[in-house]
Amino acid sequence: MSARTAVPAVRTANGGSGANSAFNDKGKPMEVRLSNMVAAKAISDAVRTSLGPRGMDKMIQTPKGEVIITNDGATILKSIQALHPAAKMLVDLSAAQDVEAGDGTTSVVVLAGSLLGAAEKMLQKGMHPTVIAESFLKASAKSVEYLEELSTPVDLKDKSALLRAATTSLNSKIVSQYSSTLAPIAVSAVTRLVTPTSSNVDLRDIRIVKKVGGTIEDTELVDGVVLNQNVVNAAGGPTRMEKAKIGIIQFQLSAPKPDMDNTVIINDYRQMDKVIKEGRQYLLNICKKIKKANCNVLLIQKSILRDAVDDTSLTFLKRLGILVVKDVEREEIEFLSKSLVCKPIADIDAFSEDKLGYADLVEETNENDVKVVRITGVRNRGRTVSILAMGSNNLVLEESERSLHDALCVVRCLVKKRALIAGGGAPEIHVSRLLSQYAQTLKGMEAYCFQAYADALEVIPTTLAENAGLNPIAIVTELRNRHALGERNAGINIRKGLISNILEEDVVQPLLVSTSAIELSTETYIMFNGYAPVTK
Repeated sequence: MSARTAVPAVRTANGGSGANSAFNDKGKPMEVRLSNMVAAKAISDAVRTSLGPRGMDKMIQTPKGEVIITNDGATILKSIQALHPAAKMLVDLSAAQDVEAGDGTTSVVVLAGSLLGAAEKMLQKGMHPTVIAESFLKASAKSVEYLEELSTPVDLKDKSALLRAATTSLNSKIVSQYSSTLAPIAVSAVTRLVTPTSSNVDLRDIRIVKKVGGTIEDTELVDGVVLNQNVVNAAGGPTRMEKAKIGIIQFQLSAPKPDMDNTVIINDYRQMDKVIKEGRQYLLNICKKIKKANCNVLLIQKSILRDAVDDTSLTFLKRLGILVVKDVEREEIEFLSKSLVCKPIADIDAFSEDKLGYADLVEETNENDVKVVRITGVRNRGRTVSILAMGSNNLVLEESERSLHDALCVVRCLVKKRALIAGGGAPEIHVSRLLSQYAQTLKGMEAYCFQAYADALEVIPTTLAENAGLNPIAIVTELRNRHALGERNAGINIRKGLISNILEEDVVQPLLVSTSAIELSTETYIMFNGYAPVTK
């Protein structure tokens, strides 16, 4: 009997029973939970100003002293070296969005910060973290459902739709004025790799080779393969080879060395001559075996233990009429093997003609005072694409590469999930409005959480308006009004500073970018509430 009477006593001590009772966080102090939220929101606020086409660029100095100028959320967060565990979660969130969609890395962090702010207010009112987390997860699923209803299917053969999506992504970058050059390159690169049954594209099959020189307008999609390295012509070897037979070797064309450091003392000059002669003969035999296999273009992998190729070997190769490119990185071997349809050769005894690749022309050209090695007319070329990126300096070139990567990811998103939605804050306001209406059909804490989630989604159009120098309250209010009147595609026209049909402005984005951002930001909030804070 005493055990039964103890239960009501516990309930009374907790301040009442039922789902609507205030949550008293005794074992898990609220201060720890809120401090984690403050750290995460600080990261969100740091990148918030870089959202949208009028977002500000960030200048970051790395620990090595390198300077990065970018407005790409994933790059900014990767470079700032967050120390707080909660802040690191937002850095990981941005990286996850970069892997899943490739674009929207700033939006996902801003959205997560807004959800944390909404949850913080509810926690301070005594709501239980689990109730908030479960409601947010349901709201996330509803949001994705509403976005799918709003989306329009896209056909991968419709190049204009793909171009609009790639251009919208590039318009928020530093290199936005070159979007008319970069967007068609991104679309062509991805569509070359797509097959009728493709559900994804491996971006490792698209290689961007950067060369300092010229301007971004000189960037081009190469019909063939472009190399990062230049032709070795120190010994006066050829720089152009027609009907090329290309070999990739992973062994060294230099005199062998023992594994251990040792010193050989030679007192007799005749012995010295013998050592040099035998070294030359060893290299000559290797070069003759290469020529015997009818190879006339040699790509040599970079070596760490000793020189990949020495002057003696280069002299022999020049006499045999073989074009040489050295210092090919280990990471490039797989791409080049796939592109040129040849096999890397690790030992001279395995060097044979069946392992060579064939091309009509290998040539080193001089473009904008930059030497570029092109391999064109590759026989049975593999499914790979090479892009030659040009720029006036390294800072511009690196940002151009990042922007091009985002545009490639946007087109890849349309391969993975073939649907487009409007941009300019239109989908967020649309979903927010529908969630608010749905919240009115719910009861208790869940209704309150759904409304808070709906309000949190408005951070995207609010931030777009703020960063464009517009009045965020007036703009978002007008946006809500237009959507209430049935204009589902009404969005913020940043160029004109007003609300218009954003589809007519060709501002579109892949459905996957928005759905991924909503799902990942919600999951991150749930992770924040899924652990028990521990204090010392």
